Amino acid sequence: MNCLLIIGQTFPEPTTTAAGVRMLQLIEMFTSQGYHITFASSATSSDKSIDLQTLGVATEQIAINDASFDDFVTQLNPTLVLFDRFITEEQFAWRVSESCPKALKILDTEDLHFLRKARQQALKDAIDVKDANLFTETAKREIASILRCDLSLIISEFEMELLTGTFAVSKELLYYLPFMVTEFVDSDSFPGFKQRANFMTIGNLLHGPNIDSVLYLKKEIWPLIKKQLPKAQLYIYGNYAPQHILELHNQKQGFYIMGWADCAATVMQKARVCLAPLRFGAGLKGKLLDAMLNGTPGVTTSIGAEGMYPDTINPDCIADTPEDFAKLCVAIYTDKTKWEQNAQRGIEIIKARYNGKAIAKEFMSHLGDLTTRLALHRQAHFIGQILQHQSLQASKYLSKWIEEKNKV
Repeated sequence: MNCLLIIGQTFPEPTTTAAGVRMLQLIEMFTSQGYHITFASSATSSDKSIDLQTLGVATEQIAINDASFDDFVTQLNPTLVLFDRFITEEQFAWRVSESCPKALKILDTEDLHFLRKARQQALKDAIDVKDANLFTETAKREIASILRCDLSLIISEFEMELLTGTFAVSKELLYYLPFMVTEFVDSDSFPGFKQRANFMTIGNLLHGPNIDSVLYLKKEIWPLIKKQLPKAQLYIYGNYAPQHILELHNQKQGFYIMGWADCAATVMQKARVCLAPLRFGAGLKGKLLDAMLNGTPGVTTSIGAEGMYPDTINPDCIADTPEDFAKLCVAIYTDKTKWEQNAQRGIEIIKARYNGKAIAKEFMSHLGDLTTRLALHRQAHFIGQILQHQSLQASKYLSKWIEEKNKV
């Protein structure tokens, strides 16, 4: 039986984060292919973490800069190791390479962190995010991780093009793997236009792009919508809201900070429109996927829409100024025909772009082929071995120094 070790930055929380949904989808995909999975993390689980053992996944608490990991991974002897974001690759990949050199190493980027951070800095500096400086220290670290791994999973076609074009990363080191949906429901299965009311948004409120979007809604967008739809309410769902976000709650303004939603589908299907006015970020947006899955039209920005929709379908849901965003929200909210068209379009996009069974089948075929030619693959991308050697030497001795220091 193939053995997969996932080294997680955190234990997955699919009810609170898109990253958690992504990880759960990967676990389900590998489980369906008969993999024995162990999920290891140096983080502690929370009350929102999924119970992986109910999925047949073994869990292991590991420590950074600790030789106990060497014993653990040697005994497990995985055929495949998946790193959850580049930070875990930096921390543990050298130990995996030293203890299990034949294991195929995969990096799941989730999103390109350097892209999100560069755009956040551009917004802070009042620069167009299209002109953000991408050539940063974080970019060096993240792309080095990509080069060291045998394969990196990229969730967005835009990010695939960025890596291969701007940074000249070989396509053979990358694999486009978007969200994977395995169950489809037609739009007429959901509450209709007249059965719904009000606006909503949802997302982890520790996440910078989500925090900014709530502030953007409060200060610039919601007053414009409220002026045209005085009876409308906006409900904001999300866990881990900081105090300054909680203080935005204002019943008179119809601006409600609701906290964590027990069931995203339930609150999605009550709302008439989902708002995602993201001014920076990267990857794919889980809230927009959830909206389409629940027959709820969404309105977003060019950043939010990036990679979400196929070129063959016009989503008719993108606006980049507060005035245009509010205008589009009101139009969809008040026009039954337009609302139904957007809801149906979302279902069509999911079926065309996020067919989980088809995506998984193609990926597993690619993975099998890569496994059979792994030695040749590594030779063809020798720069990765050079970086791995340098990283192994540097990280190894720094880690051992920290180990010894911790013993004192």
